[in-house]
Amino acid sequence: MSMIISYIFLGLSLAAPIGPVNAAQLDRGIRSGFWHAWIFGLGAVTADAVYMMVVYLGVVRFLDTPFMQTFLWFFGCFVLTYTGIETLLKAGQIHTSGKRCAESRFKSFLSGFFMSISNPLTILFWLGIYGSVLAKTASSYGTSQLVLYSGAIFIGILLWDVTMAGVASTFRRILTSKFLTMISVLSGLSLIGFGVYFGFQAVQVLLS
Repeated sequence: MSMIISYIFLGLSLAAPIGPVNAAQLDRGIRSGFWHAWIFGLGAVTADAVYMMVVYLGVVRFLDTPFMQTFLWFFGCFVLTYTGIETLLKAGQIHTSGKRCAESRFKSFLSGFFMSISNPLTILFWLGIYGSVLAKTASSYGTSQLVLYSGAIFIGILLWDVTMAGVASTFRRILTSKFLTMISVLSGLSLIGFGVYFGFQAVQVLLS
């Protein structure tokens, strides 16, 4: 049981660092409420599942090629910059009256999925951390234990998803429209900042 709890905490630690996905999820919850933020996070978790499967199947070498690295950095740059600009444009549309935006939950899911799947930092997390967990567990235990511990990691990630959605929707209820707009603007600027950083990394890989 203690091993399972430790892997749940590992999942929490994977999801907790402040980055573009958490910033966007916070903004989504402020603008659209709990369910949109949670479904956005669920999209990001689905992308995590894809990368977990990629590591498990041993397709790591394909992701290590210069072409794939350049593509992912550029794609991440586009997704983050686009989302950041969209966040800034919608920052003034936040109301504390409980009115929700008309964006569909499916679009929230896709936004979370594409933001996470295009994030090279997500790849580094899964290749570095889950790859080492996979190697250690596979050498010490059987396949059933590997599935159990991988599931525990996912429970941790899902717990963080619910926590972030709850925090964002709570902010919406207790803070003023002006303060929420300021948070949304900061979120948009941080996303654009991450986008510029990703673009810079893409150019570096391209020129190296």
